[in-house]
Amino acid sequence: MRPYVVEGGTAVVTGAASGIGEALARALAARGSHLALLDRDAERLEGVASALRAAHPRLAVRTYVVDLADRDATARTLDAVCADHPRLTLVVSNAGVALGGLFRHLTLEEFWWVVEVNLRATVQVVSALLPALREQPGSHVVTVASIFGVVAPPGQSAYATSKFAVRGFTEALRAELRPDGVGVTCVMPGGVRTRIAQDARGAASLSAEDVAAGRASFQRLLTMDPADVAEQVLRAVERRRPRLLVGWSARLPALLERLVPGASTRVLGLLARSTGPGRRLLRGG
Repeated sequence: MRPYVVEGGTAVVTGAASGIGEALARALAARGSHLALLDRDAERLEGVASALRAAHPRLAVRTYVVDLADRDATARTLDAVCADHPRLTLVVSNAGVALGGLFRHLTLEEFWWVVEVNLRATVQVVSALLPALREQPGSHVVTVASIFGVVAPPGQSAYATSKFAVRGFTEALRAELRPDGVGVTCVMPGGVRTRIAQDARGAASLSAEDVAAGRASFQRLLTMDPADVAEQVLRAVERRRPRLLVGWSARLPALLERLVPGASTRVLGLLARSTGPGRRLLRGG
C-alpha cells in the first residue's frame, strides 16, 4: 500500500476540542488537510477551529458538536458529516471517557456508559464513514485504544474492556479493508497529558475523597505532550503502520506482557497499592 498523503485530504477527528484530538487537528492542518472536527464541548471546539481557520485560511475547517454517548445524536451528526464531506480520506476515532473504581463499585449503567462512548461510538463512527472512505483508495482509519487495551490494571475494568474491544475491532477491520486499499492503524498510548483524568468519573458508590484521590493518581501518569503524540500518530499513518505503541509507559508494559503474560497486570496493581491515593481507591467499598 502506498504512503498516505495528508495534503489535500479531508480528515474527521473525534474528541477534537482538547488533548490528542486537538493536537492531531493542528498537525493535520499544518500538513494541508481539510478538517471535520467533532466534540461535545462546543466552546473549546470552536476555539480550536477558529485558531486553525486563522492560521490556515485556505483550508476548510468545520465543527460538529455532539455527545457520542447519545447514539441517535451521533447518527444525525455523522449523516451531516457525510453530506458535507463526500470525499473523506482519513477518520480518527479518538474521543474517549474514563471511570474509576473497582468492578464491585460500579453500577452496570456506569460500566456501559464507558463502553458506549469508547467502543460503540468508535464502531458507529467507522460504520457511518466507511462507505466514503472506500470510495477513496488510499484512505485510512485510526482508532485510539490505550495501553489498557493490552494490559488491564485494577480499578479500570470498564475502560480496559472498552479498549481491548477497540483493539480487537481494529485488527479485524484492518484485515477486511486491506483489499480495498484502506489502511488501518490502532494507536495505543501510555500516559498523555490530556483532560481525561480531570474529566474522569468516579463510581457513584465511592466517596468524593476517594474519587479525587483516584484522579490525582491517574493524573500523575499523564506526562507525554499531546503534540509529540500527534506527530508520532501521523508518521504511523503516512507509513501505514498497523499498530503504534506511544511512549515507554506503553512499550514497557506491552513488552512485559508479551514476555511474561500476566506480570504487567500484577506490577500495575502493586504500583497502585504503593501510593496512598491508589491504596484508598482499591480498598474502598
